[in-house]
Amino acid sequence: MQIFNRTRAPLRRSDTVRVVAVALCGGAIAPVLLAWGLSSAGATIGSLLLNLEAVFTVLLARALFREPIGRRVALAVVAMVAGGSALVLDATRGSEWALLGVLAVTGATLAWAVDNALTRPLAERDPLAVIAAKGALGAALTTTAALIAREPAPPLGPALALLACGATGYGVSLRLYLLAQRRIGAGRTGSVFALAPFVGAALAIALGDRIPGPLTAVAAALFGFGVYLHATEHHEHRHRHERLDHDHMHRHDDGHHDHVHDPPFHGEHSHPHHHDPIEHDHAHAPDIHHTHH
Repeated sequence: MQIFNRTRAPLRRSDTVRVVAVALCGGAIAPVLLAWGLSSAGATIGSLLLNLEAVFTVLLARALFREPIGRRVALAVVAMVAGGSALVLDATRGSEWALLGVLAVTGATLAWAVDNALTRPLAERDPLAVIAAKGALGAALTTTAALIAREPAPPLGPALALLACGATGYGVSLRLYLLAQRRIGAGRTGSVFALAPFVGAALAIALGDRIPGPLTAVAAALFGFGVYLHATEHHEHRHRHERLDHDHMHRHDDGHHDHVHDPPFHGEHSHPHHHDPIEHDHAHAPDIHHTHH
């Protein structure tokens, strides 16, 4: 009889350095750069610039994990880079602070892209454990920085609003992001995630941010085109899976996990399991079971 009693793969001691690096990049450096950049560049431009996270994530996923970049993905990256360039040109027509704000937000997207790349191997772990560790370390780092800089404590109302934003935009968002990385890979998850800046830009305009100029409108169109190319990508060919033993979250209806439990188990769960070699043909993304070039 095969018995297991956990439904999530826990964090391991060997993950410590990676979790600390993720917290430093994504939980400390990126939020600080974003907060400062938004105050200078404006909410609309700052929101749209967040699309550059997808560009940096795709490039890092290619460099570090050899995730394939076909012509469709390459065109999407070019469109998004062009959109970012249009926003930089728009900022240069304003004040010097606006340009510095654009550069700060761009730095934040690069830090989050590094976060995404470092997080990819953690996609097999319990998402709640990753979120808790990253959030706690990130909060500790930014609190320490605020104390060193002698930043005053915020009033209760704004503090509660920020906590609500963090719980949804960071906690829930990261959990869903990790689940997506497990299924479609780091590059494509980052690309689909690029829909969020358009929502942010629309809210910024609705709340009274400056009406975007022609270059900002062009940038939004280019970013939207890039997101469309990624979201509609289709990748299918005959490929081979080698023999493998590992431990991660999985289901028995995904076409790659056909082992048997006694008694039967349905739904997502985690335990050490074995894969026999198999060769087949189906649509797939560069997830943890499809790392071929």
